[in-house]
Amino acid sequence: MTHVAEAQAGHAHDAHNHAPQAFIWKYVFSKDHKVIGVQYYVTAMLMAVVAGLLAMLIRVQIAWPPATQEPQTQQVESLRLSPPPAPIRAATDAAGSVLSKGYGKTAKGYEMKPEFYAMLFTMHGTIMVFFVLSTAPVSGFGNMLIPLQVGARDMAFPFLNGLSFWTFLPGCVVILLSFFVEAGAAAAGWTSYPPLSALKSAVPGSQMGQTLWIIAMVFFIASFTMGGLNFVTTILNLRTKGLSLFRMSTTMWAMFLVAILGLLAFPALIAGSLLLLFDRHFGTSFYLPAGIILSGKVMPNAGGSPLLWQHLFWFLGHPEVYILMLPALGFTSDIIAAFSRKAIFGYKAMIGAMIAISGLSFVVWGHHMFVSGMSPYLGMAFAVGTILIAVPSAVKVFNWLATLWQSRIQFHTAMLWALGVVSLFISGGLSGVWLGQSAVDIHLHDTMFVVAHFHLIMAGAALFGVFGATAFWFPKMFGRTMNETLGKWHFWFTFITYYGTFFPMHYVGISGQMRRVYNPYEYDFLKPVQDINVFITYCALILGLSQVIFFINFFWSAFKGRKAEGNPWNAAGLEWTTPSPPGHGNWPGEIPEVHRWPYDYSVPDAPQDFVLQTDPSPIGALKPGGGH
Repeated sequence: MTHVAEAQAGHAHDAHNHAPQAFIWKYVFSKDHKVIGVQYYVTAMLMAVVAGLLAMLIRVQIAWPPATQEPQTQQVESLRLSPPPAPIRAATDAAGSVLSKGYGKTAKGYEMKPEFYAMLFTMHGTIMVFFVLSTAPVSGFGNMLIPLQVGARDMAFPFLNGLSFWTFLPGCVVILLSFFVEAGAAAAGWTSYPPLSALKSAVPGSQMGQTLWIIAMVFFIASFTMGGLNFVTTILNLRTKGLSLFRMSTTMWAMFLVAILGLLAFPALIAGSLLLLFDRHFGTSFYLPAGIILSGKVMPNAGGSPLLWQHLFWFLGHPEVYILMLPALGFTSDIIAAFSRKAIFGYKAMIGAMIAISGLSFVVWGHHMFVSGMSPYLGMAFAVGTILIAVPSAVKVFNWLATLWQSRIQFHTAMLWALGVVSLFISGGLSGVWLGQSAVDIHLHDTMFVVAHFHLIMAGAALFGVFGATAFWFPKMFGRTMNETLGKWHFWFTFITYYGTFFPMHYVGISGQMRRVYNPYEYDFLKPVQDINVFITYCALILGLSQVIFFINFFWSAFKGRKAEGNPWNAAGLEWTTPSPPGHGNWPGEIPEVHRWPYDYSVPDAPQDFVLQTDPSPIGALKPGGGH
C-alpha cells in the first residue's frame, strides 16, 4: 500500500471514530456537509411557505380588489366587475382578522390596505429570490452533493460551512420580524429602488421595515460568500484521484460557476446596501438628488442619483438570475442522462454553454434599465449582449433534446421535473427575446408580461429543478425514496397550474396591466381582463394547495419511506458509490479513484446498461485528455 493510500485509509478510520455523537453537535451545530445541506433545504422550505402565502394574498387582491364589491348597477355592462365568491370573501375576512395591521374593517368585511399590498409583493419577491430559490438549490444541494460528487470527506472548511448556515438563519429571522414592527415590512419592491427605500418617511414600509430588509440582506450575502469560498476551494482542491475538471458532472460545473458568480457579484450589492444605510440614517445623499418634495416639504439632500443603486443592484441582480438557474440546468442534465439511459449529448458544449452564460451575465445588467433614460447606443449594446445569451441557452436545449432522441426514457418523478425544466426554459426564454430589445421592453417593462417571463424562466425553472433534484437525490439525503405516486400527482398538479397561472399573464401584460398596482380596475381599459385574472388566481390557489402533496411526501418519506439501496437509479456518478445515506466521512474505506466521466450509460459490451465512474475497466473509457 502506498503512503497516499495509507493516509486515506487512516483519514477514513479517524473520520468514523470522531463522528459527533451528541444530538446538538450532530444535528444542530453540525459541521457535516450533509446535515448542513438538509438544514439549508428545510429552512428554505419554511421560507417558501411564507412567500407562497403572500403570493396567494396578492393574487386574491388582483382578482377581486375592494372596488369589485361596490354596487355596479350604474356601470356599462361590458365594464361590470365580478365580486369574489363566498369562500374567497370568507378567507379574506379570516386573513384580515389575523393581519389586522394590513386590513381595514368596513361594513362589507375586511379590505386590504394599499400599503400592505406593497409590502406583500416586496417581501414575496425578496424571500423567494434570495431565501428560497438561491438557498435550496445552491446552499442546500451544493452542500449535499459537492463532496459526494468530487470524492471528498467533507467541504474544505467544515467550520466555515456550519457558520454560513448560522449566519443565514438570522437573516431569515430578521426578514420575517420586519412584518411585526410598527410600520410594517419593506414596501419598495424586491429591488428596493430609492427614493422609496432611502427616505424613511416615504411610505410606511420605508421605516424600520426597510432597515431590517437591508440587515437581512447583509446576513444573506455574508452567508453566501462563506459558502461560495467553500464551494470553489472544495471543487478545485479536494477532487479525488482521476477526477479532472472535464470528468465532473454538469451539476458540479454549475455549482462551481454559481460560486464564482456570487463571489464576484454580491460585493456590489453589499456596497450598495451600506450606502443605502448611510442615506437612511446618516444624512448622506448617494442616491438622493436635489429637489425631492415629500409631503410638501423639500428634502435637504442633493447630489445623489437613484440610478446608482439600480446599476449596483442589477450588476448583482442579473448574475443572480443565473445563480438560481444554473443549478437547475445542471440537475436537469444529470437526471435526463440517468433516466434516458443515454450519455449526455455534447458534454463539453454543455459546459462551454454554462461558462458562456455565466460570463455574459456580467455584461447585460442594463437590460433591466431600458426605461431609465439610458443612451440608445448603450441600450443597443446591452440588447446585443442579451441576445447573445440565447446562443448558449439554445445549445443546452438542443443537447437535451438530442439526449432524449431515440433514448429509453424512464418516467420517474425526477425525470418529469427535468422535462418540466426544459419546457419552462424554452417557453420563458422565448419571451426573454422580446424583453431583451429596448424598443419592445420600453412598452412591456412595467406590465405583467415581465412577471410572466421571470416566473417561467427564473422562478419556475429553478423550482422545478429543486423538485427534480429532491426526488433524485432523496436517497442520499435520508436513505429512503420518495413515494412515486404522490410525486407524480404533485408534478402534474404543479405543471398544469403553473402554466395556468403564469402563461396568461403574457396576454394581460400586452393588454396593458401594470405591475405592482393595488387595483388595476381603476382603469376602465383593464376591466375586461378581470376574468383572466380570476382564472389566474384560481390556478394560483390550486398551485399553492398542490404543494401540500409535496410536503406530505417529503416528510413522510424521510421517516417512513421505502429504504433505498446505495444506487437505486442505476446511475453512474461517483455519489452513487456511497451508502444511502452516506455516513460520516461519506465512504467507509478509502475514497475511490475515478476512471471515467459520470455519463456512461448503455455502453456496448458492458455487463449492465451503466458503468460507474469508479470502474477501471476499458469499456467506454475516456481519452487521455479527459474527454469522452
